[in-house]
Amino acid sequence: MSKKVALIGHCGPDSSYLRLAVMQASKGVKVVGADDREELQRVLGEGADLLLFNRELGYGFDEEMGVDVIKRLRAERPELKMMLVTNYPEVQAAAVAAGALPGFGKRELGSPRVVQLLKDALGEQR
Repeated sequence: MSKKVALIGHCGPDSSYLRLAVMQASKGVKVVGADDREELQRVLGEGADLLLFNRELGYGFDEEMGVDVIKRLRAERPELKMMLVTNYPEVQAAAVAAGALPGFGKRELGSPRVVQLLKDALGEQR
């Protein structure tokens, strides 16, 4: 059965780059997007192996920041695997403190480090 990764709150161009990075890390993975609270609820209901949150969510969510959704979801669903996509180390540290796996920045896309972080999060063999 293939894995499923959800891109939460990312714009179109970023979603394209993230989709490529995820597919580089895991062959056959299904990548879906969620641009508002309702779509996120649908993704959660259907199940996903990993949620990749944008740092700033914009309209469509009750929260403005991905870290805030990570905090809420960690309390509600401790089994979820989540990462934050941000170039800001202090925000990345806050996401990890809130219960996310160590994530990465958009500037790192395509790097071996990002591929390995995604493989580890998805339980792919090294």
